[in-house]
Amino acid sequence: MPGEKLHWTHLYEEVVTSGLCTGCAACVVACPHDVLGYDDKYKPFHLEEQGGPAGCVHGDKGCTLCTRACPRFRDWESDADTFLFGRKRAPTEVTGVWRKILLTRATDAEVLAKGQDGGTCSAVLIWCLDKGIIDGALVSFFDGDTLSWKAGSGVARSRQEVLESAGSRYTYSANTLAYKEAVEAGLEKLALVGMSCQASVPPIMATRGVRKVARRIVLSIGLLCSKTFDDRIFEDLLQSKYGLARTQISKMNIKGRLQLWTTDGGYLEVPLKECHEFTREGCKMCPDFSAEHGDLSLGGLGQTAGWTLTIVRTQRGEQIVDSMIAEGHLEARSGESDPATLSLLHRLAAKQRKRWPVTEAQPALVSEN
Repeated sequence: MPGEKLHWTHLYEEVVTSGLCTGCAACVVACPHDVLGYDDKYKPFHLEEQGGPAGCVHGDKGCTLCTRACPRFRDWESDADTFLFGRKRAPTEVTGVWRKILLTRATDAEVLAKGQDGGTCSAVLIWCLDKGIIDGALVSFFDGDTLSWKAGSGVARSRQEVLESAGSRYTYSANTLAYKEAVEAGLEKLALVGMSCQASVPPIMATRGVRKVARRIVLSIGLLCSKTFDDRIFEDLLQSKYGLARTQISKMNIKGRLQLWTTDGGYLEVPLKECHEFTREGCKMCPDFSAEHGDLSLGGLGQTAGWTLTIVRTQRGEQIVDSMIAEGHLEARSGESDPATLSLLHRLAAKQRKRWPVTEAQPALVSEN
């Protein structure tokens, strides 16, 4: 955005109040004046009384860091693609640019048991901590009681903390918000684990000059994501219709339906169509199912129970995965060994890209032929 002075007012009008805001909190983290907050609806807001919610005296004076940090502002997709891959994705690359696609799982029994699907995300973080590649990871923990199922951001600095953060919540956590905690702890090399919108934050910040934050994030792990749910799904659906209190849930997964394991050893399946009304507002226009801008994009897809679909996108991601396989920390097989899962990946990614609206300010995404 050379020569332009696009600031909070533009971000507020074009992203925050338009439905495009995913709640990733990149703008909050990047703000050098601490005038942006974050509310319980997963939205940033302006703290100063001067100018109202859409005004910012620092923006009026030329500060543009919030717009430069946002992974949904203006031509974000092309900016991130070009920074990471040296080119824009082709129309046929509906799942984004990648080097290889694997099915992987941790060989460590404890990591495999506590992780989601194949435990690959936890295994990667533990390995990177052990090797000194990172000294902390921005992740989500249970906010309070383990059985509250409320997700909150935090920093994992050890194997034990990584394992405590393992597993999917299916409610949203802006893990970027843990950045301040990491900086206060003196950490310099961070991994960011988050939904697709958060995976786009590091390359957007790096290419648009938000270097104070971007320089610390040395690894981005994106999680395949079609949506997350509002917290009210627990009381208004699971408890109201199925008599299942959130404190009774021990594990959750999605494999064509919402799967729920209970603390007493029970199991329940809920049709996804019953969950749609609880879709978080910030997910409804997100076009990125496959976390196209992570170094690694991970998820449990299709019927690959016990394995993590692993999309290796960057040289950094490839070096980590290849080394872990060579050292015996990951077991891997080609994604082509499960064509049904690859087909599902492609279909879900293509479908989600159609969510993106085209406006005068927001350019169209690259479309599939």
